[in-house]
Amino acid sequence: MSRIIAGAAGGTTLSSVPGSSTRPTTDRVKEALFSRLESYGILDGAYVLDLFAGSGSLGVESASRGAARVDLVELAEKAAQVCRSNAALVNKVLGSERVRVHRTKAETYLLRVPPGLAWDLVFLDPPYPLEEEGLAAVLEALAPRLADGAVVVVERSTRSPEPAWPAGLERFSEKAYGETTLWFAEPAAKEDDAQE
Repeated sequence: MSRIIAGAAGGTTLSSVPGSSTRPTTDRVKEALFSRLESYGILDGAYVLDLFAGSGSLGVESASRGAARVDLVELAEKAAQVCRSNAALVNKVLGSERVRVHRTKAETYLLRVPPGLAWDLVFLDPPYPLEEEGLAAVLEALAPRLADGAVVVVERSTRSPEPAWPAGLERFSEKAYGETTLWFAEPAAKEDDAQE
């Protein structure tokens, strides 16, 4: 059973995706992750994107903790239905439509994003079978759509290699929690910025 840990909707029980097609982030990892994000001061008023959202638990946790907008992107129909249910629950508690669900492929969604929309925080928790090349393609499509100072968090199996970061993104940290590793990246400094 998953729940929202803190914020306006803290303690709210979330629906989980039936079967074993998704791999929910454990409460232990989620608590450590959000503790780190809170220390960065990135959540309040943030635009958040949760790609390969599964149940949407990371995205709705962000909304509970003050994110202004959260987009949950999930292709699998059962998981997208759970995302809709969890989004509706949190939106009701918050009294706003902060959380939106998009049933589509991650890359397709990124290619259709309206110009000018940039995210402050992005979660990517792709299914383990996703090849490294597929993850690299999503990261490449994502890089130009990030706000200055954005944080990208990639969750993978500890046995998986480090993601191939495209031009425009660079890793600044990683942390392993048992079978899960979180990789943290940020927009790369532009040449103009580096010369100042």
